[in-house]
Amino acid sequence: MSERSETRRTLDAIWRIEGAQVVATLVRVVGDLGLAEDLAQDALAEALDQWPGSGIPRNPGAWLTSVAKRRAIDGWRRSERLDDRYRAIGRDLSDTVEHDWEPIRDDVLKLVFAACHPVLSRDARVVLTLRVVAGLSTEEISRLLLVPVSTVQQRVVRAKRSLAAARVPFEIPETGEWPERLGAVTSVVYLMFTEGYAASSGEEWVRRDIADEALRLGRILVSLVPREAEVHALLALMELQASRFAARRGVDGAPVLLEDQDRRRWDRGQIDRGVRALERADALGRGRGPYALQAAIAACHARASSVEETDWHEIVALYEALEQVTHNPVVTVNRAVAMAMASGPLVGLRFLDEADLSALRSSYLVPSVRGELLRRVGRRGEAAQELRRAVELLPDGPQRRVIEAKLAALAPM
Repeated sequence: MSERSETRRTLDAIWRIEGAQVVATLVRVVGDLGLAEDLAQDALAEALDQWPGSGIPRNPGAWLTSVAKRRAIDGWRRSERLDDRYRAIGRDLSDTVEHDWEPIRDDVLKLVFAACHPVLSRDARVVLTLRVVAGLSTEEISRLLLVPVSTVQQRVVRAKRSLAAARVPFEIPETGEWPERLGAVTSVVYLMFTEGYAASSGEEWVRRDIADEALRLGRILVSLVPREAEVHALLALMELQASRFAARRGVDGAPVLLEDQDRRRWDRGQIDRGVRALERADALGRGRGPYALQAAIAACHARASSVEETDWHEIVALYEALEQVTHNPVVTVNRAVAMAMASGPLVGLRFLDEADLSALRSSYLVPSVRGELLRRVGRRGEAAQELRRAVELLPDGPQRRVIEAKLAALAPM
């Protein structure tokens, strides 16, 4: 691997960890989210040019932020807009040394709220926050949201323009503004966690840095709105799912599916935190919303000592309720799996075949599940056909190799 390629891999890893803080710091300085991200991207390009020769700086986040600030000041000079405010920024920059730089992490939460401003559509809020907070590429967001790459790109550009035109402030909003923003914020936080829990691309099956950041944001949200049941439920769901991280990868880094995981490796302390968070959500007495229902499903798995001891009938009932609330076809597929575990693979297969899953026609999910259920009922030829289709719909990576292994196991001896 060339030195430049190695630097790019290192820079990608650094950006996953520090990118949101860099952008958030820049937004606080320049007052424009779109400009802040452009400056950050310019700094990344400069790092890719310089670091192969000079080496990785001791504090890469400070280096990127300083370079981006200098580019901002250079731009203002060229446009003859260097007023007193920018001179002050310049003085501040000249006084900054990299070892003193420590990003204010709550700026990331402000960044989330800026990206979730009601001037944007819900879809735009989600896409923009995944881009600037989670640092995901447009291709990763495309796979995560099941929309074309071009659609993601258009939403990001339009969202930045809308925020700039509306002069959206970089701040945590007043309490009265929370209801219209909270749904988008929780959606974004959970999508971030989902990308960390099961990465949509790359060689890593999980991305703990993204999942941990989503958990941190979830905990901050709970402290800000302690009377919001679904915020507690979201935190419960993330805690319960995160408890499995140690068991989700084998010694070789390969994915380990739920039914094959060593449950002794599950984090019992994190499970307890998740259960308590779900209890707090239930105690608010507002009924269970989508996150609470999903958390209850995760709690069913967490309570069981094995796959066989799992209360699959309870899980089926919870998925049925979740399906009625969300009308999400992915939930329908998961319900079919639970039905197969509770009542046999033929029941799950029949339900799956009768469901309207046209929205998932370009997803690997349906053929992979059908393939597994067909295998369990002994229809090996049909199972192999479905699994081949699932492989064709997946990019190269850990998920694809899991299905390829299942397909190989069906080959004639």
